[in-house]
Amino acid sequence: MSSSAQRRVVVTGMGVVTPLGLELDQVFESLIAGRSGVCEIRGFSTAGLPLHHGGEATEFTGDIANYGPLEAPQKRAIRKGQKVMCRESQMAVAAAQRALLHAGIVGGDHEPTRCGCVFGSDYMLTMPDDFTTSVAHCRSEDGGFAFDKWAEEGLPRMAPLWLLLYLPNMPASHIAIYNDLQGPSNSLTMRESSGHLAVGEAVSTIQRGQADVMLAGATGTRIHPMKTVHALQSCQVAMGDGDPTTWSRPFDAGRSGMVLGEGGGVLVLEELEHAVARGATIHAEVLGHGARTACDLRCVGDDRRAMGLAMQRAVEMAGVSAASLGHVHARGVSTTLGDRGEAAALGDVLGEAVGRVPVVAAKSHMGNLGAGSGLVEMAISIIAMQRGTLFPLLNHQTTDPDCPIQPARGGEPAGETCISVSATPQGQAAAVVLGRWSG
Repeated sequence: MSSSAQRRVVVTGMGVVTPLGLELDQVFESLIAGRSGVCEIRGFSTAGLPLHHGGEATEFTGDIANYGPLEAPQKRAIRKGQKVMCRESQMAVAAAQRALLHAGIVGGDHEPTRCGCVFGSDYMLTMPDDFTTSVAHCRSEDGGFAFDKWAEEGLPRMAPLWLLLYLPNMPASHIAIYNDLQGPSNSLTMRESSGHLAVGEAVSTIQRGQADVMLAGATGTRIHPMKTVHALQSCQVAMGDGDPTTWSRPFDAGRSGMVLGEGGGVLVLEELEHAVARGATIHAEVLGHGARTACDLRCVGDDRRAMGLAMQRAVEMAGVSAASLGHVHARGVSTTLGDRGEAAALGDVLGEAVGRVPVVAAKSHMGNLGAGSGLVEMAISIIAMQRGTLFPLLNHQTTDPDCPIQPARGGEPAGETCISVSATPQGQAAAVVLGRWSG
């Protein structure tokens, strides 16, 4: 018998930060109602940019109340630590604290050396204001930037702890410190696939017997002065004069690109016997996971091959038939080529069932949350299976002949199993198969 068969891994807690709110029930009810979290960007000035709307997590202000109920020592530590946390790290910690509370793991109610954390993120970029004072002291007589002044006049005026704000391993570090998680820790910087890869790594860690409890999470933002500009330069981004809540249209013939968003999510993963022994509420089981990479010589991802292979591996590990899946939580990035490649991959994996298995995509309601998308989407699918019903694929009106999927209209049974998938522009894909827990 394999180690994976001996040690089953279940989900005992979930926490999210999203453009639709911070509470799990609130988020799911908004999805069921067909609401969108896309709004006017308020986090920074978009003057001079062609884009003014996105999926901003407006309810997350960084206030200590956003982190959920905390014991006094944690509240003090997190409030103090915020000075070395950028927004992505803050969202990560908030999602983790909410997930631990949801799992019933609070304070010292765990064996520290048997609990760990795997956390994914996008690349993290500084805010322009971090450099303003330093750059002002390096002006040349003609108003330009004098590079030879930087070492003596500019750099010393940078905040001493500036770099700690943006290191991609900081979310896992903060979470482990605040919650005394002394077990295995890892940080992944794999853009949109980070969340699915974090789940796969956390599951493998538990199955190897190196931990009993693992937090798997990811955080990301595209609502950021530098990242928004980068996305506009490198991605197909939806823009226009119409209603911004209709811009994210996965697999629809009229789609014109992704909507930029932000968020974070965390799943508390636990070895089954450990969860049962402590009387935990079990929400789902991780049945399988897969990761594959496929790209051309220019490192441009081959979505069809990468996503198809990752999903096929996850289904094989789960020991289920692809055609028996209750629903697919698609990446649904809403780009012309991206959706076409994903739809082809779904056809390769599902076969004739591709026209029958309902497809959902939270990005149609929230936009692309970057690395934060995957964990948020998995949490949403778990709730859908618990409640037995799906939410609609928002804004899908006319099926693209190149994307012959079955869009969920809302109200369909969510099924007993589902698959969630992600991929990066460079061809790193990952997938996770989840099963509804029925005891």
